[in-house]
Amino acid sequence: MRPASHFVNSLHREASALFFNVKYLVEVNITKFERGPGSSNVNPSQRERENKNYGPRVNEQIRVQEIRLLGDDGTQYGIVSIHRARELAQEQGLDLVEVSPTAKPPVVKLIDYGKFKYDAQKKASEAKKKQIVIQIKEIQFRPNIEAHDIETKLNQADKFLHQGDKIKLVMQFRGRENAYKDAGQEKFKGIVERILQMGAIIEAEAKLMGNRIIAVVAPDKKIMKQVQENVKKKGKTPADSDSKDAKH
Repeated sequence: MRPASHFVNSLHREASALFFNVKYLVEVNITKFERGPGSSNVNPSQRERENKNYGPRVNEQIRVQEIRLLGDDGTQYGIVSIHRARELAQEQGLDLVEVSPTAKPPVVKLIDYGKFKYDAQKKASEAKKKQIVIQIKEIQFRPNIEAHDIETKLNQADKFLHQGDKIKLVMQFRGRENAYKDAGQEKFKGIVERILQMGAIIEAEAKLMGNRIIAVVAPDKKIMKQVQENVKKKGKTPADSDSKDAKH
């Protein structure tokens, strides 16, 4: 028969293990309660900053004690406390916007934040309108293409060039047409020469690739200058820049 001390020690060990398990569960639940449901180890402010659309700190988001304050009209208030800056903002009906967070102290400006965002979006929109988006259009030809169809496609090429677009010219041979590639290449060469006379330059020389001849042309400097001037005058890209590719 085992001594009574053996049972006492066993009960002591079990009680200790139970105590530490309960303590651990209590600590975990307290931590979850403090963070709130669905929380993670990421600090909320850190999560917000990782958002790509995170803008400048505004008003109560600015938590430093001292800032260098600038007025919307150019007034320099110098280094003031954040409390004083908030008072000035309230008096003038404006917002505090942090424009240089890395400066020491950070630079903050008194402005109408709603108007500031609107003006920024307007400038970005205007800049986008003045951009020339160069696209690569494709025009396809067949070896037996008729003269009037060639004229139609050449008119399309001229339109693309004056939009500032590059053009991929393709002649495809099918079936028996492969037996007459030499004649097709001569016709393709004549088409490319006519497009060059419109004001294009060769970007990729004509090359036979399998059953297709491919060449790439682009607008010359004179045409591109004209395109840029048109964009500046109109404030937008040509209306036909999204035209569909001409295909046979």
